[in-house]
Amino acid sequence: MTELQIEGLTKAYGPDTTVLHGLDLTVPSGSLAAVLGPSGCGKTTLLRIIAGFLRADAGTVTVGGRTLTGPGTHIPPERRRIGIVPQEGALFPHLSVARNVAFGLTDRAARRRRTEEMLDLVGLAGYGDRMPHELSGGQQQRVALARALAPEPALVLLDEPFNALDSALRAGVRADVRAALRATGATALLVTHDQQEALSTADLVAVVREGRVAQCGSPQDVYSRPIDPWVAGFVGDAVPLPGTAVNDTATTALGTVELRTPTEAPLQGTVLLRPEQLRLTEPGETTPDGIVTDVRYYGHDAMITITVDGLDTPVDIRIGGHVPLRPGDRTGIRITGQATFHL
Repeated sequence: MTELQIEGLTKAYGPDTTVLHGLDLTVPSGSLAAVLGPSGCGKTTLLRIIAGFLRADAGTVTVGGRTLTGPGTHIPPERRRIGIVPQEGALFPHLSVARNVAFGLTDRAARRRRTEEMLDLVGLAGYGDRMPHELSGGQQQRVALARALAPEPALVLLDEPFNALDSALRAGVRADVRAALRATGATALLVTHDQQEALSTADLVAVVREGRVAQCGSPQDVYSRPIDPWVAGFVGDAVPLPGTAVNDTATTALGTVELRTPTEAPLQGTVLLRPEQLRLTEPGETTPDGIVTDVRYYGHDAMITITVDGLDTPVDIRIGGHVPLRPGDRTGIRITGQATFHL
């Protein structure tokens, strides 16, 4: 079992700059967790403390029940059994692919076999004699992953490893990395500021805000049940509407919507929807309507911005396929699915 447990982790740079404020996080054995947050929220500091490059001011880090960081305890990085995949691979340019992968292996007898296994695992069988400069960016990241996995680490840390890749490559490399981690059963922590990357890649998403975990759960749970409007807006596109909640429904300017969590008494607050929960309808007396002010087409879908009477801010609607409207057109709007309610 290689569960990662972080409890009460605190780190400050000087008297006025506290970066981590008692952060707690548990990553089950064999899971890939994404730490998602904006720049300056403490993601990199968290990663460096887990790796052993920084000392925490307080709190504990344990992997598989072994305390790496804690009161009076600081295991040095080289003894932590942690593999690291940095942002741009950071391969040794003077070593071949095979020698890069074998770098952390101490068992000479098993080195060649293990290197070949890891290259095969990441889809680079036969590339061992090549030099890093002969590989594409995506291939270099696969080699970096193979190098991190080769010593059979207790934990793998991925530090925004897809940032330097073209968008066309990113999805494929992400899928390959996820498959390789699953194949080895490794426990892994991915640090990212990319919401799509976190939701599509991880088993568990921890949203970090100002040095604390604001919400942690499955990608589906964090997206569909955000704990507050900030998390909703950071994790994806959100449609916040003023509304009144009574029991299991809320009334808004766009109509009535079912709530995921009922309220006990009538309350005024914010109803949160996702743009794909809104549907275009024919304008009429039975549904609210508005004027299209913008259309952004992305190929696989489109986002339509609509100004609605009675709302101070426009709403966004995500649709797939053909876009039937242009700016200036009037359209009706209908709500589907469930919403979350926040005071």
